[in-house]
Amino acid sequence: MAEIPFAAPLDDVRYGVAEQVSPLIRRVIANNPGKYSYRGTGTYIVGHGDVAVIDPGPALDEHREALTSALAGERVRAILITHCHSDHSPLAAWLRETTGAPTIAFGPHGAVDTTDDEESDVKVEESIDLAFVPDVRAVDGSLVACARGWTMRAVHTPGHTSNHLCFALDQEGALFTGDHVMGWSTTVVSPPDGDMRAYMHSLRKVAARHDRILWPTHGNPVTDPAPFLDAYLTHRLEREQQVLTQVRDGVASIEAMVKVLYANVREELHKPAGRSVLSHLVKLVDDELVIVDGGAAPSLKASFLPA
Repeated sequence: MAEIPFAAPLDDVRYGVAEQVSPLIRRVIANNPGKYSYRGTGTYIVGHGDVAVIDPGPALDEHREALTSALAGERVRAILITHCHSDHSPLAAWLRETTGAPTIAFGPHGAVDTTDDEESDVKVEESIDLAFVPDVRAVDGSLVACARGWTMRAVHTPGHTSNHLCFALDQEGALFTGDHVMGWSTTVVSPPDGDMRAYMHSLRKVAARHDRILWPTHGNPVTDPAPFLDAYLTHRLEREQQVLTQVRDGVASIEAMVKVLYANVREELHKPAGRSVLSHLVKLVDDELVIVDGGAAPSLKASFLPA
């Protein structure tokens, strides 16, 4: 598999502290470490005086108090949401009520897996903030916020979720990538709202922008985006080929594929890995390279055969 040049681990996290990470950017990391959130959710504050806040984060009293302190004396002009998983958007409602600033996002969360299967989307991937509906729906490429010294633009990057947005800070050649590109791991793409074809297209779209630096919500910044994004995409293409090879070798179930393809990955991550394998299989079925035994729709419990 392609070697992705992840930065050194974030081992010295200072939770609740507004750290100045660039001339225009401060970051406050929430104390919500986990298998999806790594060391925690990074909330970004852009500008000075008049500011934008990106992904206010999870509903934790400690993080709310940290943001209150960090934003003292500032005027929040915009609350920007990359997507509405529950480690990103819940505090947006509080911040909106407190500051009067509008929430801005592509839209609410898309399709939800409502099955009772123990491996349903909600249980094996990040929980979803279904209450979130933005005040303003951003359009790809649009100017979403600006103030003296900075401008922010929306970059629609569906794949991880259908409503995922990145935000570009023109003055620093910086892109806030949410969970589309993370600084510590690859991203789970979980159907039905997650879409592997859309995700790969969005990776190519971000690569074509030639941003100077990427600021993910989880993990360190990506300071050399071109080779990183190339490796990120190559990893996905190689994984797709591995899934196809498994099917052609007679491995019919996602569970069996995961045991082979993710043998070196912690077992607690096998269920979300199965969701990404399913996303690859959905794409391969659409590409008419794989079929579902019995003609049903692709699912975690389906059996897959070569076309």
